Amino acid sequence: MDLTAAQDRYHRQRLITWWDQDLLAGARVMLVGAGALGNEIAKNLALVGMGSTLVVDMDDIEHTNLARCALFREADEGRDKAEVLAERMREINPSIHAESFVGPVEDLGIGALEDFDLVIAGLDSRIARLWVNRAARKMGRPWVDGAIEGVRGLARVFLPEGACYECTLGETDRQILAARRSCALLTPAEMQSGKVPTNATTAAIIGGIEVQEAIKLLHDHPDLLGLEGRAFMYSGETMDTYTIDYAEDEWCLSHETLGARERANYSAQDTFATLEARTFAGGSDPVSVQLEQEIVRSAKCIACKTELTPQRSLRGFAVGELICPGCSNPFALDISTRFDSDDPLWDLPIAQMGLAHSDIATLTRGDEWLTLLLNQDR
Repeated sequence: MDLTAAQDRYHRQRLITWWDQDLLAGARVMLVGAGALGNEIAKNLALVGMGSTLVVDMDDIEHTNLARCALFREADEGRDKAEVLAERMREINPSIHAESFVGPVEDLGIGALEDFDLVIAGLDSRIARLWVNRAARKMGRPWVDGAIEGVRGLARVFLPEGACYECTLGETDRQILAARRSCALLTPAEMQSGKVPTNATTAAIIGGIEVQEAIKLLHDHPDLLGLEGRAFMYSGETMDTYTIDYAEDEWCLSHETLGARERANYSAQDTFATLEARTFAGGSDPVSVQLEQEIVRSAKCIACKTELTPQRSLRGFAVGELICPGCSNPFALDISTRFDSDDPLWDLPIAQMGLAHSDIATLTRGDEWLTLLLNQDR
């Protein structure tokens, strides 16, 4: 501890023996969720001088947000939460970089995590949490989760190894997830939306703990971590606090990880045939493609036999598009995530498939494979 150090903006933080302000200035964090928890997380990230933050949220500001979100104002009603929160972070601390992505986090794509050191979440949706969990695991990134309900809350840390979020789910959680994901009548936004009772004080407590754990993660001091594979539980009614340990499920479906990968930009005309020629050429064996997105090859009405062949991602359909216009029955869908080089999808422009902004695709030829971080030229 250097008591003679210049008293700049971060002087008091620098007095913490293990604190590295330069490390935080170079850190890149993705904040998913810009509600009550997101506001507290964003405020703390800005105050400590976190170098770069991407705020992700799909909602706009409602009047009820004003009682729970410290950085929103009445004049902000109707504006995008993510955009306003990033703007307020820059106002709190002009030396940091904060930007926004408006939309479901799934629209970013798993490959987006390549550019971030960790993810910190303030979500009220099991579906969004499950996506973040699987994306972080595949990309080898830690993530910090928080949840509040009434005056109770929890904070927890999931590392690239060990117990993950899906390991913690009970049978009721899985039934709710299955029911919501199987409903053809809901848009992604409707599937993710959740309304739970919250308040500002609980958000401040849990949001503070989340950022504190994120800071310790970034410093890479294992002895500092308190919540890896564990949850901090808080009850505002009784002021009880305790931690619980999570057991790793060795059969968990979220434990897939990606190895070596490389970036691959594609134009509006590029197909997987042209992409393979640039990145994975040289062999004579057939090549297969494994996507993260479910591609709807066809949609058929069992009742009236109406059939469509959209050949694009399931996540890109708007409400009502999967309902037969003739008889209002849900379409039966032919969906796949994998296809070979003799498949019609091989020569379909990738841009028409409705993939996420930074999606991934794994090309396989025999025992060879290559994971590509896809980015469309825009």
